[in-house]
Amino acid sequence: MKWLLFILVLSLLGVALLLKPSGSIAAGRSSGTKGKQNVNGVIGAIVDRSSRIGKEEIVAMEMAREDVYRHFNQNLTLVVKDADQRNPIRAALAGLDLINTQQVEAIVGPQTWEEVSLVADICTEKQIPIFSLADTTPEWTAEKWPFLLGASHDNSAQMKAIAGIVQSWNWHQVTVIHEEVGSWTHGVMPYLHDSLREVGAEISQFVGLSPFASPDSLSRELENLEKEQCRVFVVHLSLPLAVRLFEMAKKLKMMEKDYVWITTHHITSLVHSINASTISSMQGIVGVKSYLSETGQRSQDFSSRFRQRFRRENSEEENNEPGIYAVQAYDAIWTIARAFNGSKGMNRELLESVLQTDFQGLSGKVQFNNHKVAPTQMFQIINVAGKSYRELGFWSSELGFSETIGKHAAHSSLMNDLEQVLWPGGPRYTPRGWTEVTKSKPLLVGVPSKSGYKEYVKVEYNQSRNSTSFDGLAIQLFEETVRRLPFYLPYEFVAFNDISYDNLVDQIGKTFDAVVGDVAIVASRYKHAEFSHPFTETGLMLIVPARSGNKAWSFIKPFTKPMWASITFITLYNGFVVWLIERPAHPELRGSMLHQIGVMLWLSFNTLFSLQGGKLHSNLSRMSVVVWLFVALVVIQTYTANLTSMLTVQRLEPAVTSVEELLKSNAAVGYCSGSYVEKYLVDVLGFPPANIEHYGSAEEYAQAFDKEEIAAAFIGTPLAKILLAKYCKKFMQAGPTFSIGGFGFAFPWGSPLLASINEALLKVSENGTVVQLENKFIREDKQCQEKDDEIHSLSSKGFRALFIITGGTSTIALVIYIFRIANYFSAHTAIRRLMLTVFKHWCYQSKRFRRRVSDVDSLGNSSPHHAPSQLSQV
Repeated sequence: MKWLLFILVLSLLGVALLLKPSGSIAAGRSSGTKGKQNVNGVIGAIVDRSSRIGKEEIVAMEMAREDVYRHFNQNLTLVVKDADQRNPIRAALAGLDLINTQQVEAIVGPQTWEEVSLVADICTEKQIPIFSLADTTPEWTAEKWPFLLGASHDNSAQMKAIAGIVQSWNWHQVTVIHEEVGSWTHGVMPYLHDSLREVGAEISQFVGLSPFASPDSLSRELENLEKEQCRVFVVHLSLPLAVRLFEMAKKLKMMEKDYVWITTHHITSLVHSINASTISSMQGIVGVKSYLSETGQRSQDFSSRFRQRFRRENSEEENNEPGIYAVQAYDAIWTIARAFNGSKGMNRELLESVLQTDFQGLSGKVQFNNHKVAPTQMFQIINVAGKSYRELGFWSSELGFSETIGKHAAHSSLMNDLEQVLWPGGPRYTPRGWTEVTKSKPLLVGVPSKSGYKEYVKVEYNQSRNSTSFDGLAIQLFEETVRRLPFYLPYEFVAFNDISYDNLVDQIGKTFDAVVGDVAIVASRYKHAEFSHPFTETGLMLIVPARSGNKAWSFIKPFTKPMWASITFITLYNGFVVWLIERPAHPELRGSMLHQIGVMLWLSFNTLFSLQGGKLHSNLSRMSVVVWLFVALVVIQTYTANLTSMLTVQRLEPAVTSVEELLKSNAAVGYCSGSYVEKYLVDVLGFPPANIEHYGSAEEYAQAFDKEEIAAAFIGTPLAKILLAKYCKKFMQAGPTFSIGGFGFAFPWGSPLLASINEALLKVSENGTVVQLENKFIREDKQCQEKDDEIHSLSSKGFRALFIITGGTSTIALVIYIFRIANYFSAHTAIRRLMLTVFKHWCYQSKRFRRRVSDVDSLGNSSPHHAPSQLSQV
């Protein structure tokens, strides 16, 4: 139907252009030139006189024309043509008439993008600037229609303000009710969608309403919405349609407590024009309104004159306050008047003059960038209450919410600090934004029916009863979680007969309202759903066959390497001390250096097995050996006991120890069917796709290992626990656990249930229910229940005190021996010196010994060890 209308419009435009004499364009231009010479100008306007917006725009443009004459002595002619927003063709015909008949030099309006796009074709052909008052102007219009100028401020930033409202009250889902008109749907809806995603909220559904929707149609749509869980509604409609919607919502009792209604500026910016009887059906609405400064003298003078004139010309209207649409129309006329003064009246020059416009208008700064004025960055947040509305505060794109504006205003990203909101139905508490599922439409929960791990999910179909039963750890845990919710939540399990878990998650929001089972939490699945907190351990384990440990070197395993080093050091140290002390008394301890080293080593280790008390002559060496022998007995007995345990208890070791070993050997590995692991093995760990095999259950893994089809398997921690519980003697974990995965319940993005489910799941975990369910479903094999304690090598920490005692004893003995030697040599040297003095005196008395005095002197300087023997010879 829309295409037929479009073709009809193009046909009418073509006929009109063919019938118009070629001189008409020249006449239009000469008229513009003539207007400039007489300091005049002809401006056309296309407005809907029957709408509140059109009435405000006409009054505002007439006031602007008079103000221009008063300030610039410039007499502008304003030609207004009526339009109908529901019939864009009428606006196109009005544009043709203004250009061809009225000889206008610029056109202001119309109000909707459907009308603007038709008139823009004509104006571009005739080179007449058109000042669009539509809310949105696409970016590409400047290339297609160079004479189209966006005179209204772009209000797409209001969607961020609406997202801020949603975020302030922690709502996660909203329903958008919009008008089924192209510009309304495609113009700002993408901005709203992206803005909500940025604050963690989602649009649960779009509800399109026809501008001509009947009461029955509105009632039917609202009744459908009432059956849904979401209770937060964003309304993006024209004012007449919005009024009819709220009146019907009030009849259906949807303007009461627990409902949230948020309106865009298209409604809220006209709330001042709504009469008391109509506004009673809109109580509690929170809306975003375009900000208009009312503090300046110019703004106050305009408002005062507008109210008087509007009351005089539109006596049927109850309220006379000007809105954003009136101010934008006023600024548009001023823009054209300034352009007339800056050009010679030629249409191309008029366009260039408009693009250079830069002044402060009533609606804000008027300056064109890419053929559009700057977008609105400031909005008011209002709350409909009583016979009018309350101003809660302000929102700006840079600073967020604030109660006031100015340098000293306090800003916040949330509107909680603004004035108290009066919600529909009158409660002062904040609605939670959603309601429980009703029995007529329970929560549809998808369950994977082809799971290979029946401990988590077990789906059985009973043909005789034509029913399906659901059981398993994940199923019972979900049931326990739902029981902990503070509200009643009816649900129904539905089997999903596909092996792919990604396809199962993809059905959330389409076929299922949630998914329960052994579904892993991975980043790729967040495209389709959100997950609860994990109810299992997270991680990916490398499972390999277990083999008996190598017993060839078992004799060194009772002690750790540091322990063996400590024993060796303390043994050598004690042997050295005993050798040093006993050396003077034992000639066999003397000899060459190599011989002495061998004797010292033999003495060191011989003391481990015998006291040798009869062969030791010094009490110091006996003291050292007694303490070391006691320590040696303790060490030997401990070694014997630990070695016996290791040889009698079966020790299992992994056949493969690391991922690198698997990659080097080009071995085949397995993973769980339908899981996320395949992509992780290929993209992250680097396994060739040809070396990866998938298996569906613990039994299939066991068979694959037995047939040597795979050398290892990568299994999520929850499923790996089941495999190890059944085959603890055959398989074991190797290497570290990779941080990935974990099972959780899946819900649609922004689901209002998710926060309550997480809270209930925490309660179930804290009271021990999860542990009880794991013990119930994940049972160990009988052989695994009789586990032998693992024997560990002993370290030197347990023998530290004994080593200190024996080392300290030997050190004390060594110190005492050194002091004895030092004292002995000190006394021996004094006697030798006395004897030498007496001998020298006697020799000097006897002449026959004079010749040997020099020999005696040399003996006094000889080694103390040989001095006594040589003196005796002398």
